[in-house]
Amino acid sequence: MATEILMPALSPTMEEGTLAKWLVKEGDTVNSGDIMAEIETDKATMEFEAVDEGIVGKILIGEGTEGVKVNTPIAVLVEDGESADDYEAGSAKEEAPAEEAPSDEPAAAAPQKEPAMPAKVLEPDYPEGTEMVQTTVREALRDAMAEEMRRDEDVFLMGEEVAEYQGAYKISQGLLDEFGAKRVIDTPITEHGFAGIATGAAFGGLRPIVEFMTFNFAMQAIDHIINSAAKTLYMSGGQMGAPMVFRGPNGAAARVGAQHSQDYAAWYMQIPGLKVVMPYSASDAKGLMKTAIRDPNPVIFLENEILYGRAFDVPKLDDYTVPFGKARIWREGTDATIVSFGIGMTYALEAADKLAEDGISAEVIDLRTIRPMDLPTVIASVQKTNRLVTVEEGWPQGSVGSYIASEVMQQAFDYLDAPIITCTGKDVPMPYAANLERHALITTDEVVAAVKQVTYR
Repeated sequence: MATEILMPALSPTMEEGTLAKWLVKEGDTVNSGDIMAEIETDKATMEFEAVDEGIVGKILIGEGTEGVKVNTPIAVLVEDGESADDYEAGSAKEEAPAEEAPSDEPAAAAPQKEPAMPAKVLEPDYPEGTEMVQTTVREALRDAMAEEMRRDEDVFLMGEEVAEYQGAYKISQGLLDEFGAKRVIDTPITEHGFAGIATGAAFGGLRPIVEFMTFNFAMQAIDHIINSAAKTLYMSGGQMGAPMVFRGPNGAAARVGAQHSQDYAAWYMQIPGLKVVMPYSASDAKGLMKTAIRDPNPVIFLENEILYGRAFDVPKLDDYTVPFGKARIWREGTDATIVSFGIGMTYALEAADKLAEDGISAEVIDLRTIRPMDLPTVIASVQKTNRLVTVEEGWPQGSVGSYIASEVMQQAFDYLDAPIITCTGKDVPMPYAANLERHALITTDEVVAAVKQVTYR
């Protein structure tokens, strides 16, 4: 059957691009991984790989075409002996997206994908009956920063492209117009420089929000974060601190390679003096961001590029905050406990839905903050279910899950009926190739298998 090749999203904010050049022609045979075309955006030109095998039956969009919307069919692959003459838009096989790797299309599909949501969300941080508004994570973060900048004139935002371009991921959209160039500051491409300026400003009593285009780039500023911001309150005997937020996307996105895909949750979790936040939902992104800006300590606020476009219910309140150190129970269960945070919650909740179909009741806990960590909620759940699986995209050695497992075994060993399983990404640098990237990431099926293993099903 014919398979549509769709215009890929090269970033979560991409809506359209230019099909700059075709590198194949009708009649050519392509294999998975072959370069088919070059796609231009306002930021870069990238090669587009085939994710299916077949013959190029028809090219639908000519090279040089501008303004091609994401997910628009641009070509059709057919099998040997087939003809594309009878192809009609939308007639290609529906199962094709399931065959494609998450590198090209999930960057577009994931932001629109409805997140797995239980029927009942426990322990809300707002009064019962509060009006809810559908909001994306991107909008929630912007709203939180805007509200705090209105509340406190000492709060300001700085980073690459945060002002004139309104953020590399459009998080700061509209802030320059409202607050002006003195409080929304574009910086050069020098993380070591602007993180140092912001840390000094925090020492002087201001409350900077530092945006890193990706937390991988924060490696350039690690000395300011770890040795200056995190330690000065202690080393000065409480005379001088660093009330500031370091924020930006963390972890894997879609085919951005090993140097742009690392999850730093476990790194920063180890540092006394820092607080570490990694939200999943839009309401937590907003409430935790407002709490982070007000906190007298430096806060590492780890976001996720794939989550930016996902919409969740956010309470309509004048001043909505979420406390640090309080986990959120998304779903009650009795057979096993699944603990996660950030985008790992996607796999945890999807796995819980699949497990329920097999009669396995999983309790799902979102840590929300990694430091401080709400271990009492985790331990109370394990005392009920007697089994624990942790889920994260980071590497296995020294993972957040490993720390949780060690604490649970020390504090609740007698309650465990099975070994703890820590589900993580694979112990390799993130591959660029689409098919290899798919294998390097944790999957929902792996979480399901882990829960079945600890429940002996």
